[in-house]
Amino acid sequence: MQTMTTKQSDAGGEWLVSLGKKLTNSFDRIIERNSLVGTDPLLDPSVFPWKQRLEDNWEVIRDEALTVLDEQRAKIPLLRDLSPDHRRIADDRWKSFFLWGYGYRIEPNCDRCPRTAALVSTIPDLNTALFSILEPGAHIARHRGVTKHLLTCHLGLSVPADRENCRMQVDKHIVSWESGKCLAFDDTYKHEIWNDTPEVRIILLIQVKRPSRFMGRLVGELFLFGVRRSRFVQEARRNIAALGQAQDLIERV
Repeated sequence: MQTMTTKQSDAGGEWLVSLGKKLTNSFDRIIERNSLVGTDPLLDPSVFPWKQRLEDNWEVIRDEALTVLDEQRAKIPLLRDLSPDHRRIADDRWKSFFLWGYGYRIEPNCDRCPRTAALVSTIPDLNTALFSILEPGAHIARHRGVTKHLLTCHLGLSVPADRENCRMQVDKHIVSWESGKCLAFDDTYKHEIWNDTPEVRIILLIQVKRPSRFMGRLVGELFLFGVRRSRFVQEARRNIAALGQAQDLIERV
């Protein structure tokens, strides 16, 4: 019965996502017209009321991230091994330690980082929260996110000294991270990332739902409803469990 429920959930989500992909441009235009914040590639992080709280506590978050990296570096999985949707763009030097993924809380990982988890749990409309780790030489190929209903915020935690060679291009803009500071962007604009330094780059990646008027919110929520039940999200949840990050998730799929 558990397996049947999972298959039915995946099938239902796949139908909605398939329809959503065909209508992505139309959906994104509706969301953009109804956005309550800017729609440029880069955003002022102050649009997020919780941004200052993260920056004020960035050292606490950094210390928990470094502890996880020190204790479990070999066990932290490659993103491409977790998420089938990222296999095309992710190389073997991009690792992710999930606290939340598409609205699902990863309990064992949150238990390992209790102060970070407590801070992140106060963020309204949270979709995803994770430590994103780029090893030296990492490259994330040019790609775009799935929907304008989500906005992305990066909090710099451990940034290479050579910041110019650890960078991200969003549309036509080149940006670099700064420890203790947030940068925000709309990931439906194509973006690409390089770490051409000998140091590891660690950030806290946060995705939240875009503040929107009713119609934009309705369209975005419908699309996310399908995404959360799609094959690629459900497979990612099962992969996290199989790799030992969150064994209890299997029982709740």
